[in-house]
Amino acid sequence: MLARLIPAAINTRPAEWSRAAIGMALGTMLSVWACAHVFGMEVAMHLLGPLGASAVLLFAVSSGALAQPWSIIGSYLCAAVVALLVARVLGRTLGSACLAAGMTVVLMCWLRCLHPPAGGLAMTLVLADPASASLGWYELPAVMLGAAALLVCALAYNNATRTRYPKGAAESPAVVLGTPAPATDPTITAVDLKLALAEMEQFYDIEPTELEQLIHAAEGHARRRSIGEVLAHRAA
Repeated sequence: MLARLIPAAINTRPAEWSRAAIGMALGTMLSVWACAHVFGMEVAMHLLGPLGASAVLLFAVSSGALAQPWSIIGSYLCAAVVALLVARVLGRTLGSACLAAGMTVVLMCWLRCLHPPAGGLAMTLVLADPASASLGWYELPAVMLGAAALLVCALAYNNATRTRYPKGAAESPAVVLGTPAPATDPTITAVDLKLALAEMEQFYDIEPTELEQLIHAAEGHARRRSIGEVLAHRAA
């Protein structure tokens, strides 16, 4: 039980930590600066927390599903719309802020743009400072400007530092005809996955043990699909 509380070792080198840290700092600063230049520093500083949290995902774990472009743009849009509606109907209270955060999570899941900092953004917008609250619906452009500026920084910085972003769908390996399959395929274990992640030297938002379970489940589905295709072929 206690062993589960010990964090696993990070599979990245200090050089990657520094790359992510510099990107996070630059991205947050530039996005807040852009927002302050248009809407004022007081409004921009109110968005500093959510933007900083999003920057950690976009620069440190850019390969994760939570850090992709649609995740940040869609989630910030959901959070802003829900928070402004809740604040207008129910007022700016702690209860309405928590309700806005919960509704944002449901909407993000439905639109496939789950992004954790957006939950905090929704609460931040409901419990806004006077300068932000006075903007009304004009607070929506401020939020989207900050998100867009942060995304542009992530696209430029990550690719400039040889970290492919955004991550596209993985391509299936080409099948070479005429090459016999090996008699026995070695079973992939969590140790193998941990070594492979270490070789890639990037942050990945998944544990090796979870990857192992996913691969074994996929292998089971593949075997059942293969057996079903063989039976269907024989029946035909």
